[in-house]
Amino acid sequence: MVSKMTVPPMQLVEHDGAGTQMCAVLSDIENIEIKRAEIPEPAEGEVRIKVKWVGICGSDVEVYRGAREPEFISYPTRLGHEVAGVIDKVGENVLGLNVGDHVALRYIWGAFAEYVCCKPFSVKVLPKELPLIEGSLIEVVPALLSAAENADISPNKNVLIMGQGVSGLALTQVVKLYSPKNLVVTDLFDEKLGLAKKYGATHTYKMPSADAKTMDVVGEDFPEGFDIVIPCLLEGSGMVDAIDAAAQNGRIVMYGCIGTCHEPIDFFKVHKKRLDILSTEPKRDIDNRRYFDEGLKLVMDGLVNTKETITHIFPLSRVDEAFKTRNNHRGDTIHVMIDCEVDETNG
Repeated sequence: MVSKMTVPPMQLVEHDGAGTQMCAVLSDIENIEIKRAEIPEPAEGEVRIKVKWVGICGSDVEVYRGAREPEFISYPTRLGHEVAGVIDKVGENVLGLNVGDHVALRYIWGAFAEYVCCKPFSVKVLPKELPLIEGSLIEVVPALLSAAENADISPNKNVLIMGQGVSGLALTQVVKLYSPKNLVVTDLFDEKLGLAKKYGATHTYKMPSADAKTMDVVGEDFPEGFDIVIPCLLEGSGMVDAIDAAAQNGRIVMYGCIGTCHEPIDFFKVHKKRLDILSTEPKRDIDNRRYFDEGLKLVMDGLVNTKETITHIFPLSRVDEAFKTRNNHRGDTIHVMIDCEVDETNG
């Protein structure tokens, strides 16, 4: 059975003081606040991480907005999964991981906190020369590599990436390495398209609105559509547009569009075009680990930039302000980071 996202348990308390920590709790839609919780102890086969950085992912924003169905999430809940920190305690029977190791975490949800515990499967040790703030985005790279592998990209294929947010911009850098014939990206904002061009996009197109149809914008240049379409949008309804943009015998890889789709999908169109539709996350744990290694190497070799998209930094104590900033869709807001080690509750 493949490993899935887990939420480390956290015991909330009503008091401050020794043995407690700050953590963020999303009490209800658009209501995230700081609570106190016990600092957890690692069980046998676990390590404890002193969290330093957590990025606000688009999936966090969807939950914050109330855009995920109850089958996916219920309130109150904890968010945060783009994690980098330092191991500060090792449980019994853990080999290879040591106190002081700099690490990134994967498949851990609920990490807007000062400490979390997890099993070694979720941990990737980082070189200490890599700034931890850049290490938090290592979490998304395995899924990016899995998406690119599933897409079966080759030099005779045209690739479309819909959306250039944090993951979309990282995916553009990864897909460039697969040498597509053309790498086309779309977004609502010039700032993000400028970065995409720098990262290897051969064509960039500004969408006039969030509900605009991609082929209305790019169809004159690519009338047959695209061999590979990778939506990096939050809303599930983007799949309708992705199907329209796919060429005959094309392939859609759902890096994004995993939210609820509120528009009808024409599956006859999928059949008529002979489309393949694939998900993103690795189906085997060994692949997850392999992509973790490969993704880190790409960052360390300077081929994927995890620094340039960081636009805002907030302390954990101001997590509500950080989410409001991230939720305000703007060209100059890309990756919003939470510093879980700095306490600015008193200004």
